[in-house]
Amino acid sequence: MTLSITLIIIVITCIVSFICFNNHQLREQLMFIPYLIKKDGHYHRFISSGFIHGDFFHLFVNMFVLYSFGSNIERIFNALFGSMGNLYYIALYILGIIVASIPSYLKHQNHSHYRALGASGAVSAVLYASILVFPLSTITIFPIPIPMPAIVFGLLYLAYEFYSARTQRNDGIGHDAHFWGAVFGLVFPLILKPSLGPRFVEQITSWSTLPLLQ
Repeated sequence: MTLSITLIIIVITCIVSFICFNNHQLREQLMFIPYLIKKDGHYHRFISSGFIHGDFFHLFVNMFVLYSFGSNIERIFNALFGSMGNLYYIALYILGIIVASIPSYLKHQNHSHYRALGASGAVSAVLYASILVFPLSTITIFPIPIPMPAIVFGLLYLAYEFYSARTQRNDGIGHDAHFWGAVFGLVFPLILKPSLGPRFVEQITSWSTLPLLQ
């Protein structure tokens, strides 16, 4: 039986997050702190910060979204890339953490007070890889009980995160990480498999030209 990479990531993230809930010293050593990355070369923080969370709700939301979409993308990657599928899926996740953190690093590398944590960048990458492959699948987002096509959700979410990041909303949410993680989730599969682009366009075109029911 093949082990699910998605479930392995979830288990590791939960264990590390649970430990850090009660070990603030360890959490401080793993958090994303651009100032210390620049000053002391703590490059591990680009990755370690993606395996810790602020509280149970933060952890639950990220892991629920990862569980909901990760297994499908893991399966698709194995179908598309064969023996390299698992490696590419792990790369999508780990690079999603790193790429999503780079804008915040550039913005806050001289701010000693800035700290961030969480898997949101990587989870956004997995979610948007799913939207690329299945743009017409249905997504329902709590607390809005209205199903919508994945592509519609994707565009609305990108617009919201872009706006929030540009206006520097002080809500404690890493909008830059969400936005750039999502962008990476679209770009990375296209680099590996350019034919996903025309397939995506074909699906959107066929959907947009469906006749309206009378």
